[in-house]
Amino acid sequence: METNLWIVDKSVDKKKGYPQLIEAAHLLAENEVVAFPTETVYGLGGNAKSDEAVRKIFGAKGRPNDNPLIVHVASMEQLNEITVEIPKLAKTLINEFWPGPLTLILEKKEGVLSTSVTAGLRTVGVRMPDHPVALELIRASGVPIAAPSANTSGKPSPTTAKHVSDDLNGKIAGIVDGGPTGVGVESTVLDCTVSVPVILRPGGVTKEALEAVIGPIKEDAALKNQAVTPKSPGMKYTHYAPNAPLILIEGSREFFQQIVDQYKAEGKKVAVMVPEEHADDYQSDYLVRSGSLANLQSVAARLYDTLRTFNDLDVDIILAEVYPETGIGQAIMNRLHKAAGHQLIKEK
Repeated sequence: METNLWIVDKSVDKKKGYPQLIEAAHLLAENEVVAFPTETVYGLGGNAKSDEAVRKIFGAKGRPNDNPLIVHVASMEQLNEITVEIPKLAKTLINEFWPGPLTLILEKKEGVLSTSVTAGLRTVGVRMPDHPVALELIRASGVPIAAPSANTSGKPSPTTAKHVSDDLNGKIAGIVDGGPTGVGVESTVLDCTVSVPVILRPGGVTKEALEAVIGPIKEDAALKNQAVTPKSPGMKYTHYAPNAPLILIEGSREFFQQIVDQYKAEGKKVAVMVPEEHADDYQSDYLVRSGSLANLQSVAARLYDTLRTFNDLDVDIILAEVYPETGIGQAIMNRLHKAAGHQLIKEK
């Protein structure tokens, strides 16, 4: 399959790239699969009402089809088309955070969406992306768009069109290149079908920001307990891993260097992933800066690009510092733990 590449200006200028966007939208309406930018990561989009389109999404990603997909909408009319009555609390969140990196789990309307989108559940995860290209693409297609991240299942999520092409060229109808994404990690997923809302996946909207608007919320037990099966779309299987094994190191910088030296003594080529503030503190074969501790948003924005960087290096093992689990740091550490397969060496 030939994969088209359409470059669309983020301003969605009607004279620059707009015909290309419309071409992509027509393919979506015809149940083809197209990658597109959002404010979080690139999504792999298909008509959420079409079994054919959803099968193509799972096939291109190599993703198990028992994992539900998030549906992206561009209007409240589209939201109402696929869900039953929206709870008052969910309306409050929509008014505060949409468009934006917040996915709400709501009760679905029967007979509208492909059953594969929701993996047979009575609920559906829905969000309205805060990206002009994404919104215009959804509007122009005329259908709600089911879209997981546009990468091969298990690999780091894509934050540029090149990342998508590296994974999916020849497997999908096209890629809408709207430039690099901003937030860098996927949306927060919040279950609004329970009496006290539950965070199923930390992401671009922090727990603190949510609680400031609606009061106390809970977190899915699976976020802390590996033995519990996660309920969120995109969280059931291992994700985000670079090609070389990744191990998280928790402790002093002296302890971190000791671990580096141990692996080097074994003849391993060692890469380290550390914040800007600690970049001069380590001796290793490769060092990749991950952003600043003083601005964890910078770490989130570069996280997947950083993980993909290691695939271009001749490296046997990757060691990474841990980050404070406050604000966006919770989402960063959630992704790093999954990328590392929960391998953590902790200083005693």
